[in-house]
Amino acid sequence: MNLFERFKKIKECGVIALNKRNAKYILPLNKRSLYPLVDDKVLTKNLALGAGLNVPKLYGILNCQHELRHLEKILDGHESFAIKPSRGSGGNGILVIKRKFGERYYKVDGSVFSLNDIKYHCSKIISGMYSLGGLPDKAIIEACVEFDPVFSAISYQGVPDIRIIVFRGVPVMSMVRLPTKESDGKANLHQGALGVGVDIATGKTVRAVWKNEPITEHPDTLHSLIDFQVPHWDILLYQAAQCTELTGLGYVGVDLVLDKNLGPLILELNARPGLAIQIANFRGLEPRLEYVEKNYKNLKTLEERVAFAKRSFTYAVGNNYGL
Repeated sequence: MNLFERFKKIKECGVIALNKRNAKYILPLNKRSLYPLVDDKVLTKNLALGAGLNVPKLYGILNCQHELRHLEKILDGHESFAIKPSRGSGGNGILVIKRKFGERYYKVDGSVFSLNDIKYHCSKIISGMYSLGGLPDKAIIEACVEFDPVFSAISYQGVPDIRIIVFRGVPVMSMVRLPTKESDGKANLHQGALGVGVDIATGKTVRAVWKNEPITEHPDTLHSLIDFQVPHWDILLYQAAQCTELTGLGYVGVDLVLDKNLGPLILELNARPGLAIQIANFRGLEPRLEYVEKNYKNLKTLEERVAFAKRSFTYAVGNNYGL
């Protein structure tokens, strides 16, 4: 297949590219003034809590370099925790500690950190090394998610997350991002995690890609990635759909995790979610977005929006927008 034929095939599948997504959907529907609500994880966390949604418990925030002296007190009594930049993106700058022994802190892979190592990492976060635009940032210290063991067969060490794209309050496409050895246990596609498409109607996995190549088994666990039922699927859809009212954004990516004790948690929101979700689903977003555009005014409640999504975006044979 030559380049022209490949481009034609992609266009026929309704795959939307970055420039068109920005011009047609993000610029008209996502006011720039609302971006801080999702770009700043502290603001996002407070918004979610105010709406009655669960988020990982906050242990502390370091706003500037001189506050690093409070780090030991913040960590006192916590065997596991996650440290992340408030305005980071792409999983950069996230440090997850799973256990402590004596004065040593251990990542899942066995890497050892001292308190000074962790202070240095926080210092880099505050200086803006991982922030959007390189601006000074805040280091967030929060509870480490205890991922649901149901994912253990299809995930390597780290915490899988679920990305749901919501357009005008309607969930239109979803994928599970699964950590691998290569991704260092992080659920980030650019660092080597897997993208696994999920059927909106059922919550079952339908397709999987790794480095943009189709796969059917996890490269580390060798377990099948297809027809896996994501737990609490309806709750995940409802929480994602709520994020339109929560933020005022018409096009938003919602990242959730499943904690074995707390259930679904809102991890973060994104006003400019990536487009790799189309590759994971082997489907284009544009037909679904256009279908919502024609129908969203008739959907008055959260329940109606979720029911519409499940009815419209299924992989069942004969459905035009799921296939």
